[in-house]
Amino acid sequence: MPSRAVFRLLVAAAIAFAVPASALAQPAPWARGQSRGEDLEIYLVTFGPGPEVVSWFGHTALVVEDRRMGERRLFNYGMFSFDSKILGRYALGRLEFWVEATPYVAETYRLYAAEGRDVRLQRLNLSAERKLALAKALSENILPQNRYYLYHHYYDNCSTRPRDLLDSAVDGALRRAGAGPGRMTLRDHTRRHTHVSPPMSVLLDFLMNDEIDKPITAWDEAFLPAELEALADKATYSEGGQQLRMVAERRLVFDAGEAPPPIEPPAYGGWLLALGAAVGGSALLLGRWYRAGSWVGRALLGVETAVVGLVLGLPGTALLLMWLFTEHTVAHRNENLFFANPLTLAAFPLGLMMAFGSERARRALRAVWLLLSASALLGLALK
Repeated sequence: MPSRAVFRLLVAAAIAFAVPASALAQPAPWARGQSRGEDLEIYLVTFGPGPEVVSWFGHTALVVEDRRMGERRLFNYGMFSFDSKILGRYALGRLEFWVEATPYVAETYRLYAAEGRDVRLQRLNLSAERKLALAKALSENILPQNRYYLYHHYYDNCSTRPRDLLDSAVDGALRRAGAGPGRMTLRDHTRRHTHVSPPMSVLLDFLMNDEIDKPITAWDEAFLPAELEALADKATYSEGGQQLRMVAERRLVFDAGEAPPPIEPPAYGGWLLALGAAVGGSALLLGRWYRAGSWVGRALLGVETAVVGLVLGLPGTALLLMWLFTEHTVAHRNENLFFANPLTLAAFPLGLMMAFGSERARRALRAVWLLLSASALLGLALK
């Protein structure tokens, strides 16, 4: 068994068996009214990107520590359930996340470190009153009636929730610090963080509409944990007539030694153009070979047609279904449907039929490609 899997099991066992369940359910001292603000420390924790798709964008948490009482809690807004219904909920855009507080702060850091992810802390420079108010707000958030929220990758996630709480703690100063224009669009940030898998990056690029191409502010960019970290570093707020920095100090708990996401998004346009030219050029050559009477040319052209129909038709069909039947708003009214849609998927069975000599399939494919070409031209004209 891989060492990471072993470590995860050990941490899970420690959390499950180290103390009785009643102790885990015990409210934190600040929720019981026993903490004093001057004894509290609050940290913004940033975890670097991980190797799995769900961790490519990094993660954020908040830690509250009562030094006098010797208690800590890590508030994690990225909790969701791996059950039999998760795929259906995610497909429909109805994935519920929740916030959970755990006293196993050091163990959580070690778990992320075992996954090869950075762990960085920012100790917040807040007055005693502000720290106590923030700690109590976090405790309110974990109550059963408050803990659940409908996840949205860009607008409501594990980073935006702490961002909004921190902003409230400093009377809106964090939002004001992020009021200027962002460095890039949501799409460009997505490309940066999905660079580890170009095919997945291109697929996500295809599925999302121009909603993520609009100019955004640095506040909006803080849907990413690393951008929230940078925004907190920059923010100042007013306290007693003075401007104070929001972050008192930074601490690196674990350095994974991994390169961060690229500063600029990778450019795939040239590669995709070359691939399209190669596919189109080979189709023209195979078509000429087919018209010369070669059954090999017919078979190869049919197979290529089937592959193109499958590779483009499946995401095109998914795109239409996401628009019509799901709450993935960033996929709605996507103009890529002019270029790939359920009609494209019809090329898959028709191509296979043509490969085996069906003249009827060849005629049907001619109509399919003509309709798709007209649709694509219309899409270009509308742009």
